[in-house]
Amino acid sequence: MSPTLTAKAPRRPASKQVPDKEAAPMNATAAKLLVAAGDLMIERHSTEVSLSEIAQKSGVNAALVKYHFGNKDGLLLALLARDAAAEMTNLAFVLDQPISPTEKMRRHIAGIINAYYRVPYLSRLIHLLLHQGSEATSKEVHRFFINPLFDFVRGLLEQGVAAGEFRKVDPALFYISLNGACDNLFYGRQMNARFLGSNGITDEVRRQYIKHMTTLFLGGLLTDKAAMSFDTEGSSSGKA
Repeated sequence: MSPTLTAKAPRRPASKQVPDKEAAPMNATAAKLLVAAGDLMIERHSTEVSLSEIAQKSGVNAALVKYHFGNKDGLLLALLARDAAAEMTNLAFVLDQPISPTEKMRRHIAGIINAYYRVPYLSRLIHLLLHQGSEATSKEVHRFFINPLFDFVRGLLEQGVAAGEFRKVDPALFYISLNGACDNLFYGRQMNARFLGSNGITDEVRRQYIKHMTTLFLGGLLTDKAAMSFDTEGSSSGKA
């Protein structure tokens, strides 16, 4: 059972900071520990895994966790940084594509949902580190994940307004609304199981949710002119 995350939850001691991209590649032993931690979370549908269990699954001595990561927070932070790096690369790729802001936003919405679906523990791990990690850990999550994600959304909204495709909206409120709606499907798995049935979040649910979220958010974001040319099935009939 995953821990209850509240603003009053006790914070753990500070962990080692995640190295910048310019730092040396991760040691093979450290990488094995991260793979084991992620695999355990997927198997258990929970972030409640102990260092001894991670070490046992990886075949690595538990003492090496402290050597490589400082403590459990450091290991979990490094795991999130590893997974977030791929998503940041995807954001940069989408932003640089010669396509319309509307199409970029459609791909971004799908990308958020696909990321949570592809990495089942991602949503819970973010909440855990933000609300139960140390203050330094929370700042790191903002630095390498939350802040870049918000900057991407703000920049994309500005592109859309400049192109005459998007209405002017508050970027902070849009970011909170979009990410909150995507996050809730996965973070609230147990609560949502009542509505989704015994099979939970299947690939079909993922596809339906992408379509639903795209229609919902672009429906409120697009200007009347842009809305006329946008196909909610996933393409734009106008020029990209």
